[in-house]
Amino acid sequence: MTEQKEKWNFKPIIGLTLVSLLICGLVYPFLITGIGQVFFPYQANGEIAQLNGQNVGSNLVAQSFTLPIFFHPRNETQSPSASGVDPDITLKDAYSQIPSISNATGIPENSLTAIVNQNQEGTFWIFGSPYIDVLRANLLLIKDYPSVYGNFTG
Repeated sequence: MTEQKEKWNFKPIIGLTLVSLLICGLVYPFLITGIGQVFFPYQANGEIAQLNGQNVGSNLVAQSFTLPIFFHPRNETQSPSASGVDPDITLKDAYSQIPSISNATGIPENSLTAIVNQNQEGTFWIFGSPYIDVLRANLLLIKDYPSVYGNFTG
């Protein structure tokens, strides 16, 4: 008796791998990116914030503000977010920064409190706490107080 060796046929496996790679790796991402660009261009491009026509950051990612004249994103001791790039801070964090911003800029605390209160964003129903977007609040400071933030107006 002669032994017959089984012959492995890899063509279907390789073909399926290549087709899957093309569909999942190229076609689908380009299709979804194109749909996003057509229907949601602002969001698809990273929600870029502008000041006087210049791009200054993204509303989706925390910006690094180090000067005492600005609101600061969360740090290690103030309710850190899981990713560390959350662009928002709680109202408590914002209120805690008002005295130092007021001391550094001379802007009255009640004016800074009004900016925080007017720009708080809600949460869904009962989940989470109200918050403010740090970049948006700082851009409002620059726009509302050009005598203090003149170096930042572009």
